[in-house]
Amino acid sequence: MIVESIAVGLAAGMIAGLLGVGGGVIMVPGLVFVLGLSQIEAEATSLLAIVPTAIVGAWRQDRYGNVRRGDAVLLGVLSVGGSAAGVGAANVLPERALRLGFAALMVFVAVQLVRRSMTR
Repeated sequence: MIVESIAVGLAAGMIAGLLGVGGGVIMVPGLVFVLGLSQIEAEATSLLAIVPTAIVGAWRQDRYGNVRRGDAVLLGVLSVGGSAAGVGAANVLPERALRLGFAALMVFVAVQLVRRSMTR
């Protein structure tokens, strides 16, 4: 289980870095299909994994002068409320609805990646 977890994490990080998409797009399906987690467990695990990545990324980008701190604080504060609402919805909705919603998000991200690559 540890080797599989490492493989999912590395794959998510590498693909996210190469394609510019969130690692959760790779990590959540990996956690569900490879490690056998439920959709809720996989989404929660993926969200928790974002915390250290976001901290390091924000710190590095701030050192380059690429962070607008006022906007970052506003987004951080608003994300707390959004996270609470998302947790409430995840606890009320059936797991199938969460899977379908996540699949729709993945299709949307894929379309955006294709559109972005076609316009450049």
